[in-house]
Amino acid sequence: MIVWLNGTHGVGKTTTSALVQRLIPDSRVLDAEKVGETLMDISPKLPWTGNFQHWPPWRPLVVETARRVLDYTGGTLVMPMTVLVEQYWREISAGLAEHAVPIRHFVLHADQETLRGRIEGDPVMGPSAFRLAYLEPYAEAARTWLHREAEVVDTTHLTPEQAARRVAEAVNG
Repeated sequence: MIVWLNGTHGVGKTTTSALVQRLIPDSRVLDAEKVGETLMDISPKLPWTGNFQHWPPWRPLVVETARRVLDYTGGTLVMPMTVLVEQYWREISAGLAEHAVPIRHFVLHADQETLRGRIEGDPVMGPSAFRLAYLEPYAEAARTWLHREAEVVDTTHLTPEQAARRVAEAVNG
């Protein structure tokens, strides 16, 4: 099984995924961003599109990597990754379904003011124009498709531990 943690930058996907992994037996974290980073390391560079998710190989490589890891290890993969383009989510989820890999899709959500404060006050990454630029695309995806496609966990007033517990309880039943 895959537990996909979606949501915009700054909502706490990476922190929460590590905590969820500790609460779900026989689970591992696989960050799909690493697949994008691998594509970004190709030399000479691929034509830049503004985001590695726009490169056609990224989505099937995420599917292939996840399914191969699950074939090898079994258990559950916890995958923190922002996917705000509905077509891309459909490609990934359909690709996993073709291999009979079940997905629990969660969106970690927080209101815009909270997200802005978290990004601007991030003690590790510091303020980030890149991350702030995704607030409106996230809001649009949430309004149009994303919140219908996933189980929403509103983290506005939750600690990462509380958010992780909610996800793990939903998965563990």
